[in-house]
Amino acid sequence: MREGRNRENDVGPSSRWGVLGQRDFRLLWTGETASGLGNGLTTVALPLVAVLVLQASSFAVGLLAAVVWLPWLIVGLPAGAWVDRLRKRPIMIACNCISVVAYTSVPVAAWLDLLTLAQLFVVALVCGVASVFFYTALHAYVPVVLSGRDLVDGNAKLQVSEAGTRVLGRGVAGFVAQLFGAVTGLLIDAATFVVSTVCLLRLRVREATPMAPAQRTNLAKEIGVGLRFVAQDPYLRSMVSYGATLNLALMGYQAVQVVFLVRTVGVSTGAVGVLVMAASLGGTLGALLATPLCRRWGTARAMLVMQALSCPFALLLPLATPGGGLLLFGGGAFVLGVGIAVGNVVVGSFRQGYCPPEILGRVASTVMAINQGTISIGSVLGGLLSAEIGIRPTMWVMAGLLAPCWLILYLGPMRRVRDLPQAYVPESSLAASAD
Repeated sequence: MREGRNRENDVGPSSRWGVLGQRDFRLLWTGETASGLGNGLTTVALPLVAVLVLQASSFAVGLLAAVVWLPWLIVGLPAGAWVDRLRKRPIMIACNCISVVAYTSVPVAAWLDLLTLAQLFVVALVCGVASVFFYTALHAYVPVVLSGRDLVDGNAKLQVSEAGTRVLGRGVAGFVAQLFGAVTGLLIDAATFVVSTVCLLRLRVREATPMAPAQRTNLAKEIGVGLRFVAQDPYLRSMVSYGATLNLALMGYQAVQVVFLVRTVGVSTGAVGVLVMAASLGGTLGALLATPLCRRWGTARAMLVMQALSCPFALLLPLATPGGGLLLFGGGAFVLGVGIAVGNVVVGSFRQGYCPPEILGRVASTVMAINQGTISIGSVLGGLLSAEIGIRPTMWVMAGLLAPCWLILYLGPMRRVRDLPQAYVPESSLAASAD
């Protein structure tokens, strides 16, 4: 149950600025925008440090990308149970502080000429664990800050800022690496987590009392509640299956895309940042389109149509060549970004409104553990395939998997409805109503 939201925060979506008219959401959005900028920098800066500073192989770069996401497989499920037991904001603040220390250690070690590939793996693992707890808590915290009717608008704005800052972050990362060295981007990332922490500390919204010790059961049983809910619900089941397949293919090519662009295509580090940020540019547009598309077509149809239109554009990525051929990579990444952003807004808002609040952390962690877990598998797979069959053929394999994966959604219940259901109704309640 939500406690004491201030009246100044009760500005509905009819406000000129939508949910940004609410002070607490504005602070949350500002903090996430800052950390999104840092995450965009890190996406390019971390593999560039491995490639340019430590001369790492393509397999090592793919493995490094996998380590960032590996914690979702290891601690993703218990993270949801712990988040449901505790207040969310302190968890997010603690995770930010851990990330600041970890990312700062890389430039410090580089300046002291002590940086090793092993340290990069440790930093990636530590920040990956922090990210698991942070984003699980964030997903459960957004409905504390926003009322149900504002969730789509709020998630769309968070998605716009995330995609937009990643555009800037990824673009800046290449130029920062070229002008000041690759490790400088990680120092900027650390500073963005400080900004995010300050914003979280200034929030006034009060969380409901967390689960009392007497209410807690065995941790494994609490995890099982989230697993069963996702496995038994046809909407969540199809979304998770689609998301897992999509992320496997996405990270399969993203794990080697920097090596592909630098060594196979032969572009400069500055151009790498521009090309990689094309997906975030598309993500920005997709997040802006999500709310009007859902209003016009319905949430289910908007989700399904946009995935069907965007996924096949993955086939343009492996066609990249020097000169004009780079437009194929940029164009394919851009359209993919549009579709993925629309899907993220729809799915995130659906879960937050649909799932019972008392198990939202566990449901979110179950979904993200599966979806993000396949990211680490895809990263390793991309690195292994690049070593065995070559980098461009690896890009073709992953694009061939990504292009038709929207059919998973089409084969589920989504094709039969205009809008996704707004609240979960147990089958027992439906049976009682029918009687």
